[in-house]
Amino acid sequence: MQRMMIEKAKEYLAAGKAQRVLGWEKGEQSWDRTPAFFDAGSIENLKYDGFCGPNVSKYLVAEAAKEGTVLAFLKPCDTWSYNQLATEHRVNPDKVIVIGVGCRGKIDVEKIRARGIKGILDIEEDGDELRVHTLYGDATVNRREVLLNKCLCCKGKEHKAGAEFIGESEETSVGDKFELVAKLEAMTPDERFAFWRSELSKCIRCNACRNVCPACSCIKCVFDNPNTGVQNKAAADDFEENMFHIIRAFHVAGRCTDCGECSRVCPQGIPLHLLNRKFIKDIDELYGEYRAGEEIGQRHPLENFDKGDCEPSIVHERGGSAR
Repeated sequence: MQRMMIEKAKEYLAAGKAQRVLGWEKGEQSWDRTPAFFDAGSIENLKYDGFCGPNVSKYLVAEAAKEGTVLAFLKPCDTWSYNQLATEHRVNPDKVIVIGVGCRGKIDVEKIRARGIKGILDIEEDGDELRVHTLYGDATVNRREVLLNKCLCCKGKEHKAGAEFIGESEETSVGDKFELVAKLEAMTPDERFAFWRSELSKCIRCNACRNVCPACSCIKCVFDNPNTGVQNKAAADDFEENMFHIIRAFHVAGRCTDCGECSRVCPQGIPLHLLNRKFIKDIDELYGEYRAGEEIGQRHPLENFDKGDCEPSIVHERGGSAR
C-alpha cells in the first residue's frame, strides 16, 4: 500500500493538483512514525504501515491556510477529525484533497514491551505476525494482540471523507467502548474521586494531550494566557491537576471524535479519553445518539436548543437507578 500511496502522490504533485502531501515518515526508531509533509523531492520518504497510529488531521489547520493545495492521506478514524475541523472552519476543505487509506489497526510498541520483550532493534510485519528483533534474540507476536487501545474501540473501517481510496480496512473493535465508563459511573462519588485523583496526580503538564488533540485548535489557549495564573507550568496543587484536564474535557465536549490521541501520547499513561468518552455517553443518552465528525456541517447537540432537551433540574435515570 505504501508504494501505491507514493505513486498516487507523485501523480497529484506532477499534475500540479497538489503542492504538498501530508502523511507519515520514519522517526527516531525503526518503528517510529511521525506526521510529515512531503514534496516531489521528498515523497519517497513517505511511510505507511502498522505503526502509523498518529492522527494527522490537526496538521491541516496550519498547512491548509497556506498557498496551494494539500493532498492528505487519512485513515478512517482521521477522517472524522478532519470533518469536525472543517465543520468548525479550522480547515478549508477546498484546500485539501483527502485520499483515504486502509487500516488494519495500529501497533502499540509498549504492549510488546509489556510482554517482557526488551532491547527492541526492529519490528517486521508479516501478515498477522510481528517479528521482533532484539539485542537478545528474536521473538514473534500476534499483531492483533498488541493493537493500540484506541483501535480496539474503532468507529469502523468506513472513511467519512475522501476523493479516492487506497487499500482495505479491517474491523478491530472488541467489546463495548463505554464499558470502562459504565464501571466509573457505578462507583460511589468518593471512589470516582479517588480514581481520578490517582490518575491525574501523575500529570506532569507536558501539554502533549492538548497539543495532539484535533479538537484543541484554538489560536490562543486559555492555558497559554499569563493572566490565568496557570500558564504552562507544573500544577502547584491537586486542584490545578484536576482543573487542567476537566477544563480541557469540557472545552471539547460535543466536538471530540474519540480518536484516542490524548491517551496514546500521554507519557504517564493516564486514560484521559475516559473523560471525553463519559461526555459522549451522556450526550447520547440525554440528547440522542450523535457522532462528532460524521459529516461536514453537522451541528452538535450542545449548539442546538430543543424543547425536549433535558433540563438541569431533571435527574436523569440510567439503568433504572438515579445517579
